[in-house]
Amino acid sequence: MAQRKVIISCAVTGSIHTPSMPPHLPVTAKESAESAIGAAEAGAAIVHLHARNPQDGRPDQSPEAFEPFLRVIKQSSNVVVNLTTGGSPYMTVEERVRPAEKWRPEIASRNMGSMNFGLFPMLKRYQEFKHECEPKMLEGSHDLVGRPSRRRHGRARACYRRSRRHGVEPRDLARFPGAPSQSRQTPPLARNPDGSGARRRRKGAQSHA
Repeated sequence: MAQRKVIISCAVTGSIHTPSMPPHLPVTAKESAESAIGAAEAGAAIVHLHARNPQDGRPDQSPEAFEPFLRVIKQSSNVVVNLTTGGSPYMTVEERVRPAEKWRPEIASRNMGSMNFGLFPMLKRYQEFKHECEPKMLEGSHDLVGRPSRRRHGRARACYRRSRRHGVEPRDLARFPGAPSQSRQTPPLARNPDGSGARRRRKGAQSHA
C-alpha cells in the first residue's frame, strides 16, 4: 500500500477560548513555547501561534507579546511557524497584522469569509471563571462576527509579502478552489403546504445531473 504524506498543523492557543475552558489552555509565553515544542516533538510540522495577556488570558496582538515564545521555539525546534493575522474579532486590521509584519514568519494566516464567534452558551456551562473579563467576553459574542473585508485583505497583503507563505483559512465550502457553483447544485427541497414531513421539490425546480 502506498503511503500518503500528511502535514500536521497544531494551533497551540487560539483567541476565542478563555482560560477557564479548558483550565490547561496555554496563556503565558512559557506555556505557549512548551506547548509548541511539545506539538513539534509529537509530529506537528507547523505550529499556529497566538499570544495572550499573561495576567488574564485575553488575546494580545502586540509584537512584543510574541517575542518571548518565538525566540524559545526557534532555538529549540525547526518546526514551521505560522503567526495569526486573525488575532481577535475585537481587534482592528492594523492590530492584527503587526506581529507578522515585524517577525516575518514562514507562514502568516489569512482568514477567508465571515465566521460567527458565538461562545455565549459557555456562560451556562461554567459557573466560575478565573478572571473577571471572561464572562464579559463570552456575553459580547452574541453579535460577534469575524468579517474579513477588502480593506483587511489589502492591508494584510503587505505583511504576507514579508512572510514566505500565507496560510489560507476558508470558513465555508465556497472558499475552496474548485468548489461546485451554487447554480449547479440540486435545488433545495421544501415541505408540503399542509406542513407534513413529506418533502417535494419547489415548483419549477429541476435537478442537475
